[in-house]
Amino acid sequence: MRTAIFGGTFDPVHLGHRYCLESVMKNVGLDRVFIIPDRIPPHKQRQDIASGNDRLEMLRRTFADTPGTEISDWELRREGKSYSVLTLRHFHSLYPDDRLYFIMGSDMLLCFDKWYCWEEILSLCGLICVSRRNEDTGKLEDKAEKLRAAGAEVIIVDVEPFEASSSEIRQMIRNGEDCSGFMDKNTLDYIKNKDLYAKRDFDD
Repeated sequence: MRTAIFGGTFDPVHLGHRYCLESVMKNVGLDRVFIIPDRIPPHKQRQDIASGNDRLEMLRRTFADTPGTEISDWELRREGKSYSVLTLRHFHSLYPDDRLYFIMGSDMLLCFDKWYCWEEILSLCGLICVSRRNEDTGKLEDKAEKLRAAGAEVIIVDVEPFEASSSEIRQMIRNGEDCSGFMDKNTLDYIKNKDLYAKRDFDD
């Protein structure tokens, strides 16, 4: 079975995350993806950050109709730093016969050899790099070739760029703007009912 890890802050999760993941699943032929919200250290919290439980619920709503996806709270339940290698060790121990993949953005691939235990990560999983079609892919291909020479499996998937980021969506919500074109309806209803992101983000 081909199983992938898709992590992020997801604050909030939006349709760009879903479209990106569905494109990756289709292009790579993944059987299962664990979607894992990051645990955010207290000293890095913004004033308006959604709790782990809120981010989990938003993920469940957004991906409710996406086959092959499972929402995991594993990183939220851990104490200490959330290194990717620890997450991969955990899922490798649970599914030793699966081929694991780690989904990342192009910026993360470019600095991957600076990650904690990056060589061990390559022994545990293949890398799936999401490249937006308006990006210069030359640097990505060069980096991918260097990692492949070190024994890595690196897959680059081109996806359509999304028009808004999580930070922009938070600002739209604070301003009372309509962001229904960027959010799953059930997720947006949850945000409104919980009054999430209403406070000013002092770190923006």
